[in-house]
Amino acid sequence: MENRRSLEAMSELIASAREVSSLAQSHETERQIFTEFAFLVDKFIPILNELSEENKILDHPPVQKAVESLGKEFNRAKAMIRSPNPKSLVKQVENMIHDLGRSLGLVLFTSLEVCADFKDKIGVLHRELMNAKLDPGSVASSSHHSASVGELEVEEEIQEERISIGVDEVVVKLKYGDDEELRLALLILSELIGGKKVGNEWIEYEGVIPALFNRLSSSKPEHRLTMIHLLRTLALDNDENKEKMADVGFLSTLVKSLVREEEERREAVGLLLDLSEVSAVRRRIGRIQGCIVLLVALRNGDDPVASRDAAKLLNGLSCNAQNALHMAEAGYFKPIVKYLKEGSDMSKILVATALSRMELTDQCRASLGEDGAIEPLVRMFTAGKLEAKFSALNALQNLSSLAENVQRLIHSGILSSLLQLLFSVTSVLMTLREPASAILARIAESESILVNHNVAQQMLSLLNLSSPVIQIHLLQALNSIASHSSASKARRKMKENGAVQLLLPFLMETNIKIRSSSLKLLYPLSKDLSQELSEQIGETHIIIIINIVSSSTYESEKADALGILSSFPVSDKKVTDILKRENLLPIIVSMTTSSPVTTTPETLQLSESIASVLIRFTGPSDKKLQLYSAENGVITLLVKLLSSESTVAKCRAATSLAQLSQNSLSLKKSRTPRWFCVPPSTEAFCEVHEGYCFVKSTFCLVKAGAVPPLLRILEGNEREADEAVLSALATLLQDEIWENGSNYIAKTSRVQAIVKVLESGNTEAQERALWILERIFRVEEHRVKYGAYAQVVLIDLAQQGDSRLKSTIAKLLAQLELLQDQSSYF
Repeated sequence: MENRRSLEAMSELIASAREVSSLAQSHETERQIFTEFAFLVDKFIPILNELSEENKILDHPPVQKAVESLGKEFNRAKAMIRSPNPKSLVKQVENMIHDLGRSLGLVLFTSLEVCADFKDKIGVLHRELMNAKLDPGSVASSSHHSASVGELEVEEEIQEERISIGVDEVVVKLKYGDDEELRLALLILSELIGGKKVGNEWIEYEGVIPALFNRLSSSKPEHRLTMIHLLRTLALDNDENKEKMADVGFLSTLVKSLVREEEERREAVGLLLDLSEVSAVRRRIGRIQGCIVLLVALRNGDDPVASRDAAKLLNGLSCNAQNALHMAEAGYFKPIVKYLKEGSDMSKILVATALSRMELTDQCRASLGEDGAIEPLVRMFTAGKLEAKFSALNALQNLSSLAENVQRLIHSGILSSLLQLLFSVTSVLMTLREPASAILARIAESESILVNHNVAQQMLSLLNLSSPVIQIHLLQALNSIASHSSASKARRKMKENGAVQLLLPFLMETNIKIRSSSLKLLYPLSKDLSQELSEQIGETHIIIIINIVSSSTYESEKADALGILSSFPVSDKKVTDILKRENLLPIIVSMTTSSPVTTTPETLQLSESIASVLIRFTGPSDKKLQLYSAENGVITLLVKLLSSESTVAKCRAATSLAQLSQNSLSLKKSRTPRWFCVPPSTEAFCEVHEGYCFVKSTFCLVKAGAVPPLLRILEGNEREADEAVLSALATLLQDEIWENGSNYIAKTSRVQAIVKVLESGNTEAQERALWILERIFRVEEHRVKYGAYAQVVLIDLAQQGDSRLKSTIAKLLAQLELLQDQSSYF
């Protein structure tokens, strides 16, 4: 610990030397003499860097005293550069150099254990400093050329002013003078204070410190900067002056400078840091409105000097817990994290309670997690008393909405403690169950929770023993678990433990969140049940689910409810009869035609669920059911779903259309109207089926306008729906009508879309595409038009495709006269 403090002191000393050099080099007047001074100060830096590596030496108290003395001399040098005495500048700088040399000599004297080479380096610089002499002529030479108004002229102005006003009148001009009088007063005051021509008694008697503060807020920027320089000089190594500056009004005035020009900000925060050695100042600074916010902004700013001083000042102020909380509100969290780790029990509770109430951004939550807030809060929860547990849990709930913090919670091992608390029946712990369940819901969003194999069963067993708020959190957690990609085992265990029967009563809940969450969980569980679903969900609850579809105002609820209904086996006629009797189809059609067209995750899921349900009502083995569906407007809805943003919805819609179209040929009306009093219009005649077709009676894809959107799906980049789409198109190429169907598809100029499937589709889709192309290419006109385009893909597929496709590919290549019919190539 002692060694770390010594290293920090050396680091600050090196930074201070660099700052002195920077100030000297950037001085606007007396450039030559200050450049020489900066050149000498720069020689300290390698010496100090080498000394900082001598760990054993730095621990010796005499060396520490010598280093501290050198630090004070650098602070005096900064004050001298900020407020130089133009009249005796050469002597002032020479004295400063010699003082630095004496302090370096003290370091040399106390560093007995360093190597001889290092001692020689220190000795050489010590002698150079002690023998340094500056050329007095360099001051006059540089000052005549470095300022827009020559320094000699300023000196003459000061001398002239002195003749007329005298030293005692300087303060009067300082207090009441106009801008010009104030400027001259500050020049004279700088000379008096910098040259030590006035003592503290005069400064106190004349009220110089209050006068400087009173003029600070209303003066020009250049005057304010000079005033703060003077105040820093007065504060340096003089505790009485610091005490005089501790007035809250003075400090408030100084804080205003933290938002002004860069140099003024830097000097103001430096003065505040100097003054913070006084305990009264530390107490008062934290109470000044906006001060801590400004200090945090400076700490995070680009000015390294201001940032360093602001950080030091904040560190000093953080000894007060309330100040640390203000820093946290400004986005600087390390002080409150330190309280959580090292503070008293009461301060930990205070900080945790404040954290639970803060409106945090994700960036703030991330900072708190990175700074180490999670672990001490978890310790408070697991090992603290009731008040500590409560404040820690609520703080963790606030932090847990960030995924990175959830991982930290999981690694902390909090999960078992949360579950243990939820099972507790101790009355004093009941108030902790709500935040615990909320945190559990957040943890469940991470797939890491699946490592605990029994967590879902434990949550299920808690559902009926909990309040509505806790039930909502538990259901959210269970939904997260069920949705994870590797959760099949967890879902199976839920079903085995009676999850469906446990959830069904919640479908009648008046609390929308509980009902929605229960539906949401039932949906993935129902998909895995299939044949068992009819045994677990009876007619009563099927009707309840249908009522939710018809009455809910939430798209997500409708989607989950329809998803559950689509999970019942298509072969279950009893379920189909219930759905018909309860008018599910008219409800669905009405719902889709009346709702506005929007694309959200909820509406996409709803489209998928609707398309899934409709497969039950379009099975080719039940023409009466197909007719019922068509009469209720299902075909129009299916065609609309072909343009959905959801690939799943498009795939299932194409499947239903394929099922309907299988029966179109047998349902067409003869072209000769033997029994019609009035024959159908020519518009009703279908060129593919060669008869009169109607959407609602023959389910014709051509008359429904389904072919173009089906082909557009094949033209897209998503391949999941290819097989279903091709199955639908294949119904137009049945043996009796293959030529009409081929001509119709070719007429759309989209044969290339079918060829595209051969390039990137799966084997089953490729097989269907080949079957369709074989029929299209039976027509010479189509071979001529599309053969060249197809043959390149076919040859490539023959060489690299699935062996099951080779015989069909050979047949096609023979059609295109690229192979003989009896070729043994394949």
